[in-house]
Amino acid sequence: MTLNKVDFQLQEEHNFNWLKHIGNVFCVFDQQDSGNISFGVEQDGQKYFVKYAGAKPIDFTGNSEGTIERLKKALPVYQSLEHPHLIKLLDYFSTENGNAVVFQWFEGECLHSHWSFGGVAKYTNPKSPYYRFKNLEVEKRLKALDAIFSFHTYVESQKYVAVDFYDGSILYDFKNDETKICDIDFYRKSPSINDLGKDFWGSNRSKSPEEYELGSPIDSITNVFNLGAISFGLLGGEMDRSFSKWDANQSLYEVAIRAVEEDRNKRYSTVRDFYEDWKVAIKQ
Repeated sequence: MTLNKVDFQLQEEHNFNWLKHIGNVFCVFDQQDSGNISFGVEQDGQKYFVKYAGAKPIDFTGNSEGTIERLKKALPVYQSLEHPHLIKLLDYFSTENGNAVVFQWFEGECLHSHWSFGGVAKYTNPKSPYYRFKNLEVEKRLKALDAIFSFHTYVESQKYVAVDFYDGSILYDFKNDETKICDIDFYRKSPSINDLGKDFWGSNRSKSPEEYELGSPIDSITNVFNLGAISFGLLGGEMDRSFSKWDANQSLYEVAIRAVEEDRNKRYSTVRDFYEDWKVAIKQ
């Protein structure tokens, strides 16, 4: 299909006439396996990010009704967790065949942009956002992590738990050194449990042991692991959590390594405790 000279692929035709009242499409994100398709739209110098459920992207194997329902359920999550480090929800509405959510555009790049830099290219291509981020000075990466930890401390304070948070949820603006979180659709009220077993939402790079076990608690202690794993992804050797791959100081390493303990009881019990220790360790 083509909208405003931008080509993209779907499994079948779909009516996108409703997009015209938002503006002109300048880019399309059509390779998501979630079932959503997203658009960059511009009108009168203002840019918007429009997330839509109801069409069938090429990589999608589920049913559109489930995708529409999930996007509807995500709305109160964005409303409850509004925060300076979260992309800003502006509007939402139903269409003839689906559901659309409109966000303020953020000039950031996704750190897991698998549609452009899949597989090894993420780590080796100098144009890959992840590669470029890993080559920033440590101070800038610490500032980005502070935004991530600050937001998730707020998530915890609002009695929510992060689900499916990984480096694909992180947007980084290289020009202004600004970080925002996107795609919090699966965040839930806390406490929660793993209701999917080994296929629970998330990336193997940042999932905790309990996110593979049916019936396990999904709570603040789980999120401590997720954030610790993210810190190894952005400051260290990702799943190789040895100190030799770590770019920051020993004190920060000790905070991060405690966060990713396999045994839940050895981790920090809250995101706030983890974040407080992290802030102290930065100064050491």
